[in-house]
Parts: sequence; structure tokens; C-alpha cells
Amino acid sequence: MIRKKIFNNTKSAFKLKSNSELDRAIFLFSMMNYSSLVKAGSALTKFSLKLHLPVETLIKKTIFEQFCGGVTEEDCKPVTNEMYDENLHSILDYSVEGKETEEEFDAAMRKKLSLIEYASKSEEISFAMFKPTGIGRFEIWEKVSEKISLSEDEKEEWKRVKDRVNTLCSKAHELNVRLYADGEETWMQTAADDLMEEMMRKYNTGDKVLIYNTLQCYRWDRLDYLKQLHEKGKKDGFKIGAKIVRGAYMEKENARAKKLGYPSPICESKEATDVNFNSTLSFCLNHLEDISVFIGTHNEVSSYLALQIMEDKGLSLEDSRIWFSQLYGMSDHISYNLARKGYNAVKLVPFGPVRDVVPYLLRRAQENTSVKGQTGRELSLLREEKKRRRGDKSTKHHRE
Repeated sequence: MIRKKIFNNTKSAFKLKSNSELDRAIFLFSMMNYSSLVKAGSALTKFSLKLHLPVETLIKKTIFEQFCGGVTEEDCKPVTNEMYDENLHSILDYSVEGKETEEEFDAAMRKKLSLIEYASKSEEISFAMFKPTGIGRFEIWEKVSEKISLSEDEKEEWKRVKDRVNTLCSKAHELNVRLYADGEETWMQTAADDLMEEMMRKYNTGDKVLIYNTLQCYRWDRLDYLKQLHEKGKKDGFKIGAKIVRGAYMEKENARAKKLGYPSPICESKEATDVNFNSTLSFCLNHLEDISVFIGTHNEVSSYLALQIMEDKGLSLEDSRIWFSQLYGMSDHISYNLARKGYNAVKLVPFGPVRDVVPYLLRRAQENTSVKGQTGRELSLLREEKKRRRGDKSTKHHRE
């Protein structure tokens, strides 16, 4: 039976944090507990950057250092090596968002190719990833998803997007690197799903699963989508890589559905999302002969469920078809304690120029405030660790 206290070990969870880093984390998560503060801070940050006010140093020393590994891959090396010493793997994510031109998309693809190569040479980097709208205009993904007929120029543009995706998947296959496509908004996601299915058919043959697609389980249709994909895979002889997460665009999705008058694609409550995520997780773990699963969650209940299923099935802790993942700077109590026990655990480590990763960082802060209880749990564990260290110090002092 999985003991329900594995994630309470704060000494292991925050082993790599200095006292000052612990204090910074406590300060940041305290701020994130107040959604009005996050909204005001986000608006102020955008405004300050627009006016070129000297706020980059402040951003770098606070939210950037909490949630990012550095400005370049080289900056991230000490972080990823230190984590790997604790059996915790990494994924490097060049988190620059909101690009629009073909030149920028080509440059982003080249960057992702270099990260695939970097992963192939670094045992601590276990996955590479890309964001579909990072290598093609949102509007073109949207038009293809909604089956709107394309002009000749747009057909050319869409071909270039498909070629970029294939170039990345082909390189990952050639270098034996796992690669996943991130999930995005529903109204562009169908085109990404179809394209990633095509890539799985092409590259996930034999026993190796290298290409993964992301399923956002706050969408009520995802379990059915996965079951259909599983049937296709069995019938046509390809394996599935499923990265499962709860999801990141809930407010935007609900607002758009309301505005345009269609049923919301999002589960009606947090509880319904939890049920959907856990059902999707169970389905993956019950079909490991066909599906490799990447469990992206900060939820302890879902993590315990996965551990329990693995134990019931007698699966090895380091079964290469099962990975657990959390974001850098968050849920260290899950990541480090899983790694310490011998499970496949990985941190998504964003990096990039401070100014360019601000949109990513603001999204992170807003997501933290919208997940009920998430920030409070982080905060209580960080404070508990601070208290434990104080106790250790006074005990040591007392002995001396």
C-alpha cells in the first residue's frame, strides 16, 4: 500500500534551496495568494516593460529566478545537474511566446532543433518539447482546425508549419529523444491533434514511443478522444505518447464559448476535471502496452492514484513508459520525493531572455492564483521547512 506521506518530506523537497531562496519562495507564494495583487502586478509589469522602465533586474531577482533556470541553456546547466544528482530529470523550455513572422517561426524551429540535439547529449534532459503556435501563426492553426478554406498563400504557409513539425519529430526520432507538443486553446487544437497523430503514425512504430501529444483533461471530450486514438493505434500499428495535464486556458475557453454561444468545452467544475484527469490517467496506465504516459500534475491525489495503480500492477518504479512532471519552482514536494523514491520524475525548466519570458511568467502567476488551494499548499510546506530548519539550528546550538 502506498503510504500517503511520501510528499510531506520537506527536507528532501527543499534540499537544494538556500535559506534566502526559501524566503523568496515564501514571499512570492504569499503574494500569489491574492488574485487582485497578481492582476495589479501583471498590469504594472507589462506597463513598465512597454515604457522601458528599469524593472528587469527586479523581475530577474524575484519571479524569474523562482520559475526559470536562466537566460541560456548554459545558465540552466548548474540547475539541471544539481537536480539530476537528486535523480530528478529536466526538460528545457525556451519560453518565448507571441511571435508572428515566418522568420521568427523558422528561428524558433532552429532553437527547438538545437534543444533536441542538446537533450540527445545530456542524460539529465529526458524530453524536448515545442508549442505548436511557437512555430506557426495561431490563425492558421485555427483555420485548419475549423476547416475554413485556405487561400493559396495560406496553403503554402500551412505546408511550412507541417514541415517544421515534421522536421522536429524526424530529428527527435533520429536522435532517440522523446518530444512532445504542448496543448493550446481548443479552437486551434484539432489541427495540432491531427498533425501529432500523423507524427505518431510515422515515428512511434515498434516498441519505442518518442512522439507525444498533450491532452488537457479539463476538456470533457479528452478521454473519448484518447480511446479513439488508442483504437486507431492498435488497428494501424503505432504507439501513443500521451502527456496528460489538467489544462491552462479555462477562463479564456469559458469566456469565448459564452460570447460565441456554443457549449463550453471545459468540465463544469473542478471536481469534474479531477474525475476526468484521473480516468484518463487510469486508462493510460491500464494500456501501457500501447500508450506511454507523461503525467503532468501538481495534484497530490492524482499522483498517489498513479503510484497506487503502479504498485497494484507490480510495475517497476522506473518503468520507462511512465513519467511524472511538475514545473520548475513549483510542487518540489512532489518532484523531489518521487525522484528520491526512484520514480521517473522530471522538471520543466523554462529559460530565455528576461523580457521575452515575461508573458510566460505572468501566465504562471495567474494560473497559480486560479488553482484552488495550490498556492496555500506550497506556502504551508515552505513555511514548514523554514520551521524545521530553525528547529535543526536550535538543536545544534543546544548540543554545542
